[in-house]
Amino acid sequence: MLTVSNLSKAYPTPLGPLQILDGIHFSLKSGVFMAIIGESGSGKSTLLQLLGTLDQADSGDIFLSDVAIHTLKEKDLAMLRNHDIGFVYQSHHLIPELTALENIMLPLLIQGKNKLYAENKAFNLLTSLGLSERASHIPAHLSGGEAQRVAVARAIITQPKLLLADEPTGNLDETTAHTVFNMIKKTCKDYQIAVIMVTHSKSFAHACDVVYELAHKKLKSIKPKNP
Repeated sequence: MLTVSNLSKAYPTPLGPLQILDGIHFSLKSGVFMAIIGESGSGKSTLLQLLGTLDQADSGDIFLSDVAIHTLKEKDLAMLRNHDIGFVYQSHHLIPELTALENIMLPLLIQGKNKLYAENKAFNLLTSLGLSERASHIPAHLSGGEAQRVAVARAIITQPKLLLADEPTGNLDETTAHTVFNMIKKTCKDYQIAVIMVTHSKSFAHACDVVYELAHKKLKSIKPKNP
């Protein structure tokens, strides 16, 4: 479903280009939960930015369901991000003026979906996540774990093909972190979404289907190859 070939990225510095990624290769099928571990500054977030089309690689190919996303124009990339890619970050990035329900509805409204359809789908998703009683609450009135679960719901409301999660449990206590991690894992299976999660937690990483380590600009498999 996702195929990455020979992906490389460098950033300019006064001393010359700083190579961050060099010849990254991997593939991922629908419904597979992949973890990426590595030291801080190893390029994990940069890789997610490239996969999410928020930055452009210097070279290499990225195919999402046979679509060569590295060749798309900005208008098509924006449409791809809205329909086929979900994002979850360490901070929830919810819109503070909107309720939990409205935050989750937003991607569907951007797609031009009917408001009532978006509201019903968002509420059903909230209910399935045990958050129906928080539907009318703004982010400031949610706990950190609740806000992060709302952020995950917002990321999957469009049923994307790929979910990218950058340290989604990093700001949470241990119990809440497990709740959010298990929610993402269940979402991966229930909706057959390919998930790539960057994490510093080795226990969470090894609970995923496949694990890669990013070190010295290269990505290496350290848990069995993709099924």
